[in-house]
Amino acid sequence: MTEQHGPLTAAEIIKEHLAHWQVGHGFWTVYLDTILFGLIAALIIAYIGRRVVKHLNPDAPTGLQNFLEMIVEFVDNQVKESFHGDSRLIAPLALTIFLWVFVMNAFDLLPVDIFDTFGIHVRMVPTDDLNTNFAMAISVFVLIVFYSIKVKGLLGFGKEFLYTPFGKYLMPINIVMKTVEELAKPLSLAMRLFGNMYAGELIFMLIALLPFYWQPLLSTPWAIFHILIITLQAFIFMILTIVYLSLAHEEH
Repeated sequence: MTEQHGPLTAAEIIKEHLAHWQVGHGFWTVYLDTILFGLIAALIIAYIGRRVVKHLNPDAPTGLQNFLEMIVEFVDNQVKESFHGDSRLIAPLALTIFLWVFVMNAFDLLPVDIFDTFGIHVRMVPTDDLNTNFAMAISVFVLIVFYSIKVKGLLGFGKEFLYTPFGKYLMPINIVMKTVEELAKPLSLAMRLFGNMYAGELIFMLIALLPFYWQPLLSTPWAIFHILIITLQAFIFMILTIVYLSLAHEEH
């Protein structure tokens, strides 16, 4: 082990903060911080939902109840506008995705070194980890394939895969294009969310490395702007899930 001489450079500090709290090596590496904060986000949503349900008051709703009802109504309207099939799963799934992704994204507003004082370095934003994003995206992709086969039948799904968009005489081209189209769905879902959240985390780190007199001037505006980003990314993940599942329910 080599000894570190002198202060760390900016690149070394960023590299250190981008390291995960992990166990294992190679393929069997487990990012404990991703799992931990993903569970914390889920527990926060469950706790707030449980609290609102226990104190539900239709006649005189509280501010928190009004806020959750507004979110539920917003998501329900998005499903009604974008989803043209018939499934009771879509609205609860869309609401779960929106809230869970939003809360996981919101951890990016916390100081990156908040746990360093306890001798533990963690990354608190699960959506900065491609594993989280691909897990959600692949789950959505499995639902897309499931409903495509359920609604259109195995034969109808096969015909659509072989014959679109250029008809039965160009099946080889159709297969290539359809494969790319389908694989692009989970890839775009995962990479879009990862890219935006990873970039946001890097910008917070770069601001923290600036001289102290620049930090208040830049960190507050960026934090306010980042609130819009984390909300927008949760909305995009939700709305694309609704659209993809709507397409899976439509017969061509």
